[in-house]
Amino acid sequence: MSVASRHVMATGVVIGALAFTLIALLIPVQKFGGSAAAAGPAATGDDDGAGTLSTAFGPLTPQDRDFVRKVRLAGLWELPAGRQALQRGKRPAIRTAGEHLVEGHTELDRRVMEVGQALGVELPNRPSAQQQGWLDQLDAAQGPQYEALFIQLLRRAHGKVFALVAQVRAQTRNSMVRALATDANATVLDHITVLEASGLVDFDGLADTPPSPSAPLSRPTK
Repeated sequence: MSVASRHVMATGVVIGALAFTLIALLIPVQKFGGSAAAAGPAATGDDDGAGTLSTAFGPLTPQDRDFVRKVRLAGLWELPAGRQALQRGKRPAIRTAGEHLVEGHTELDRRVMEVGQALGVELPNRPSAQQQGWLDQLDAAQGPQYEALFIQLLRRAHGKVFALVAQVRAQTRNSMVRALATDANATVLDHITVLEASGLVDFDGLADTPPSPSAPLSRPTK
C-alpha cells in the first residue's frame, strides 16, 4: 500500500471517529432535552388566553396578569376583614393584625390599580365567591371563636399567596409586575408576622381545608 493510500485511510478513520463522537453527543441532548424542559417549573395561575403581550415595561405573561388580579382580589376581602377586626377584636393582638391588614392593603390596592391601568389589565371589583364565603363566616362567628377564625383564615390565605408572590418575583420579565411583587412580598410577610404573633394560629390546620365557624379551633397559646 502506498504512503498516499495510508494517509487517505487514516484521514477517513479520524473523520469517522469524529462523526461517531458527534452523534453520540447529540443523541442524549435530543432524547432528553424535551424531558428536561418539561421538568422545569411550570407557570401557575389562570390563563386568560391572551398569551404574552408586549408592553413598555417588558413582556406581560398570563401568569403576570393573573398575579396582578390576585393582588387586587386579596385587598377586596382582606381590607374589610381588617376593618372588622379593628371593631370586633377584644385582644390587642387581633386589633393590631387588623390595623396592619388595613394599612398594608390600602397601599397595595393603590399600587395595583396603578399597575393595572398602566398594563391594561382589567381588575375585579368584588371578592371571589370563596372570599365572600370567608367574610360570611367571620360575620357569623362570635367572641373567641371569631378571633380564632379571623387569624386562621387570614394566616392560611397569606401563606398560599406568599408562595405565588415569590414565584412571580423570580420569573417575571415585566418591571412593573416585579415592583408590585416586591411590594406584595413585604406586605404579606408583615401580615403573616402579626397574625402569628397573636398565638392563635393552628399550624396543623393550614394545609388543606380552611376552618368553618362550627369547627373546633385550637386554643390560644400562652
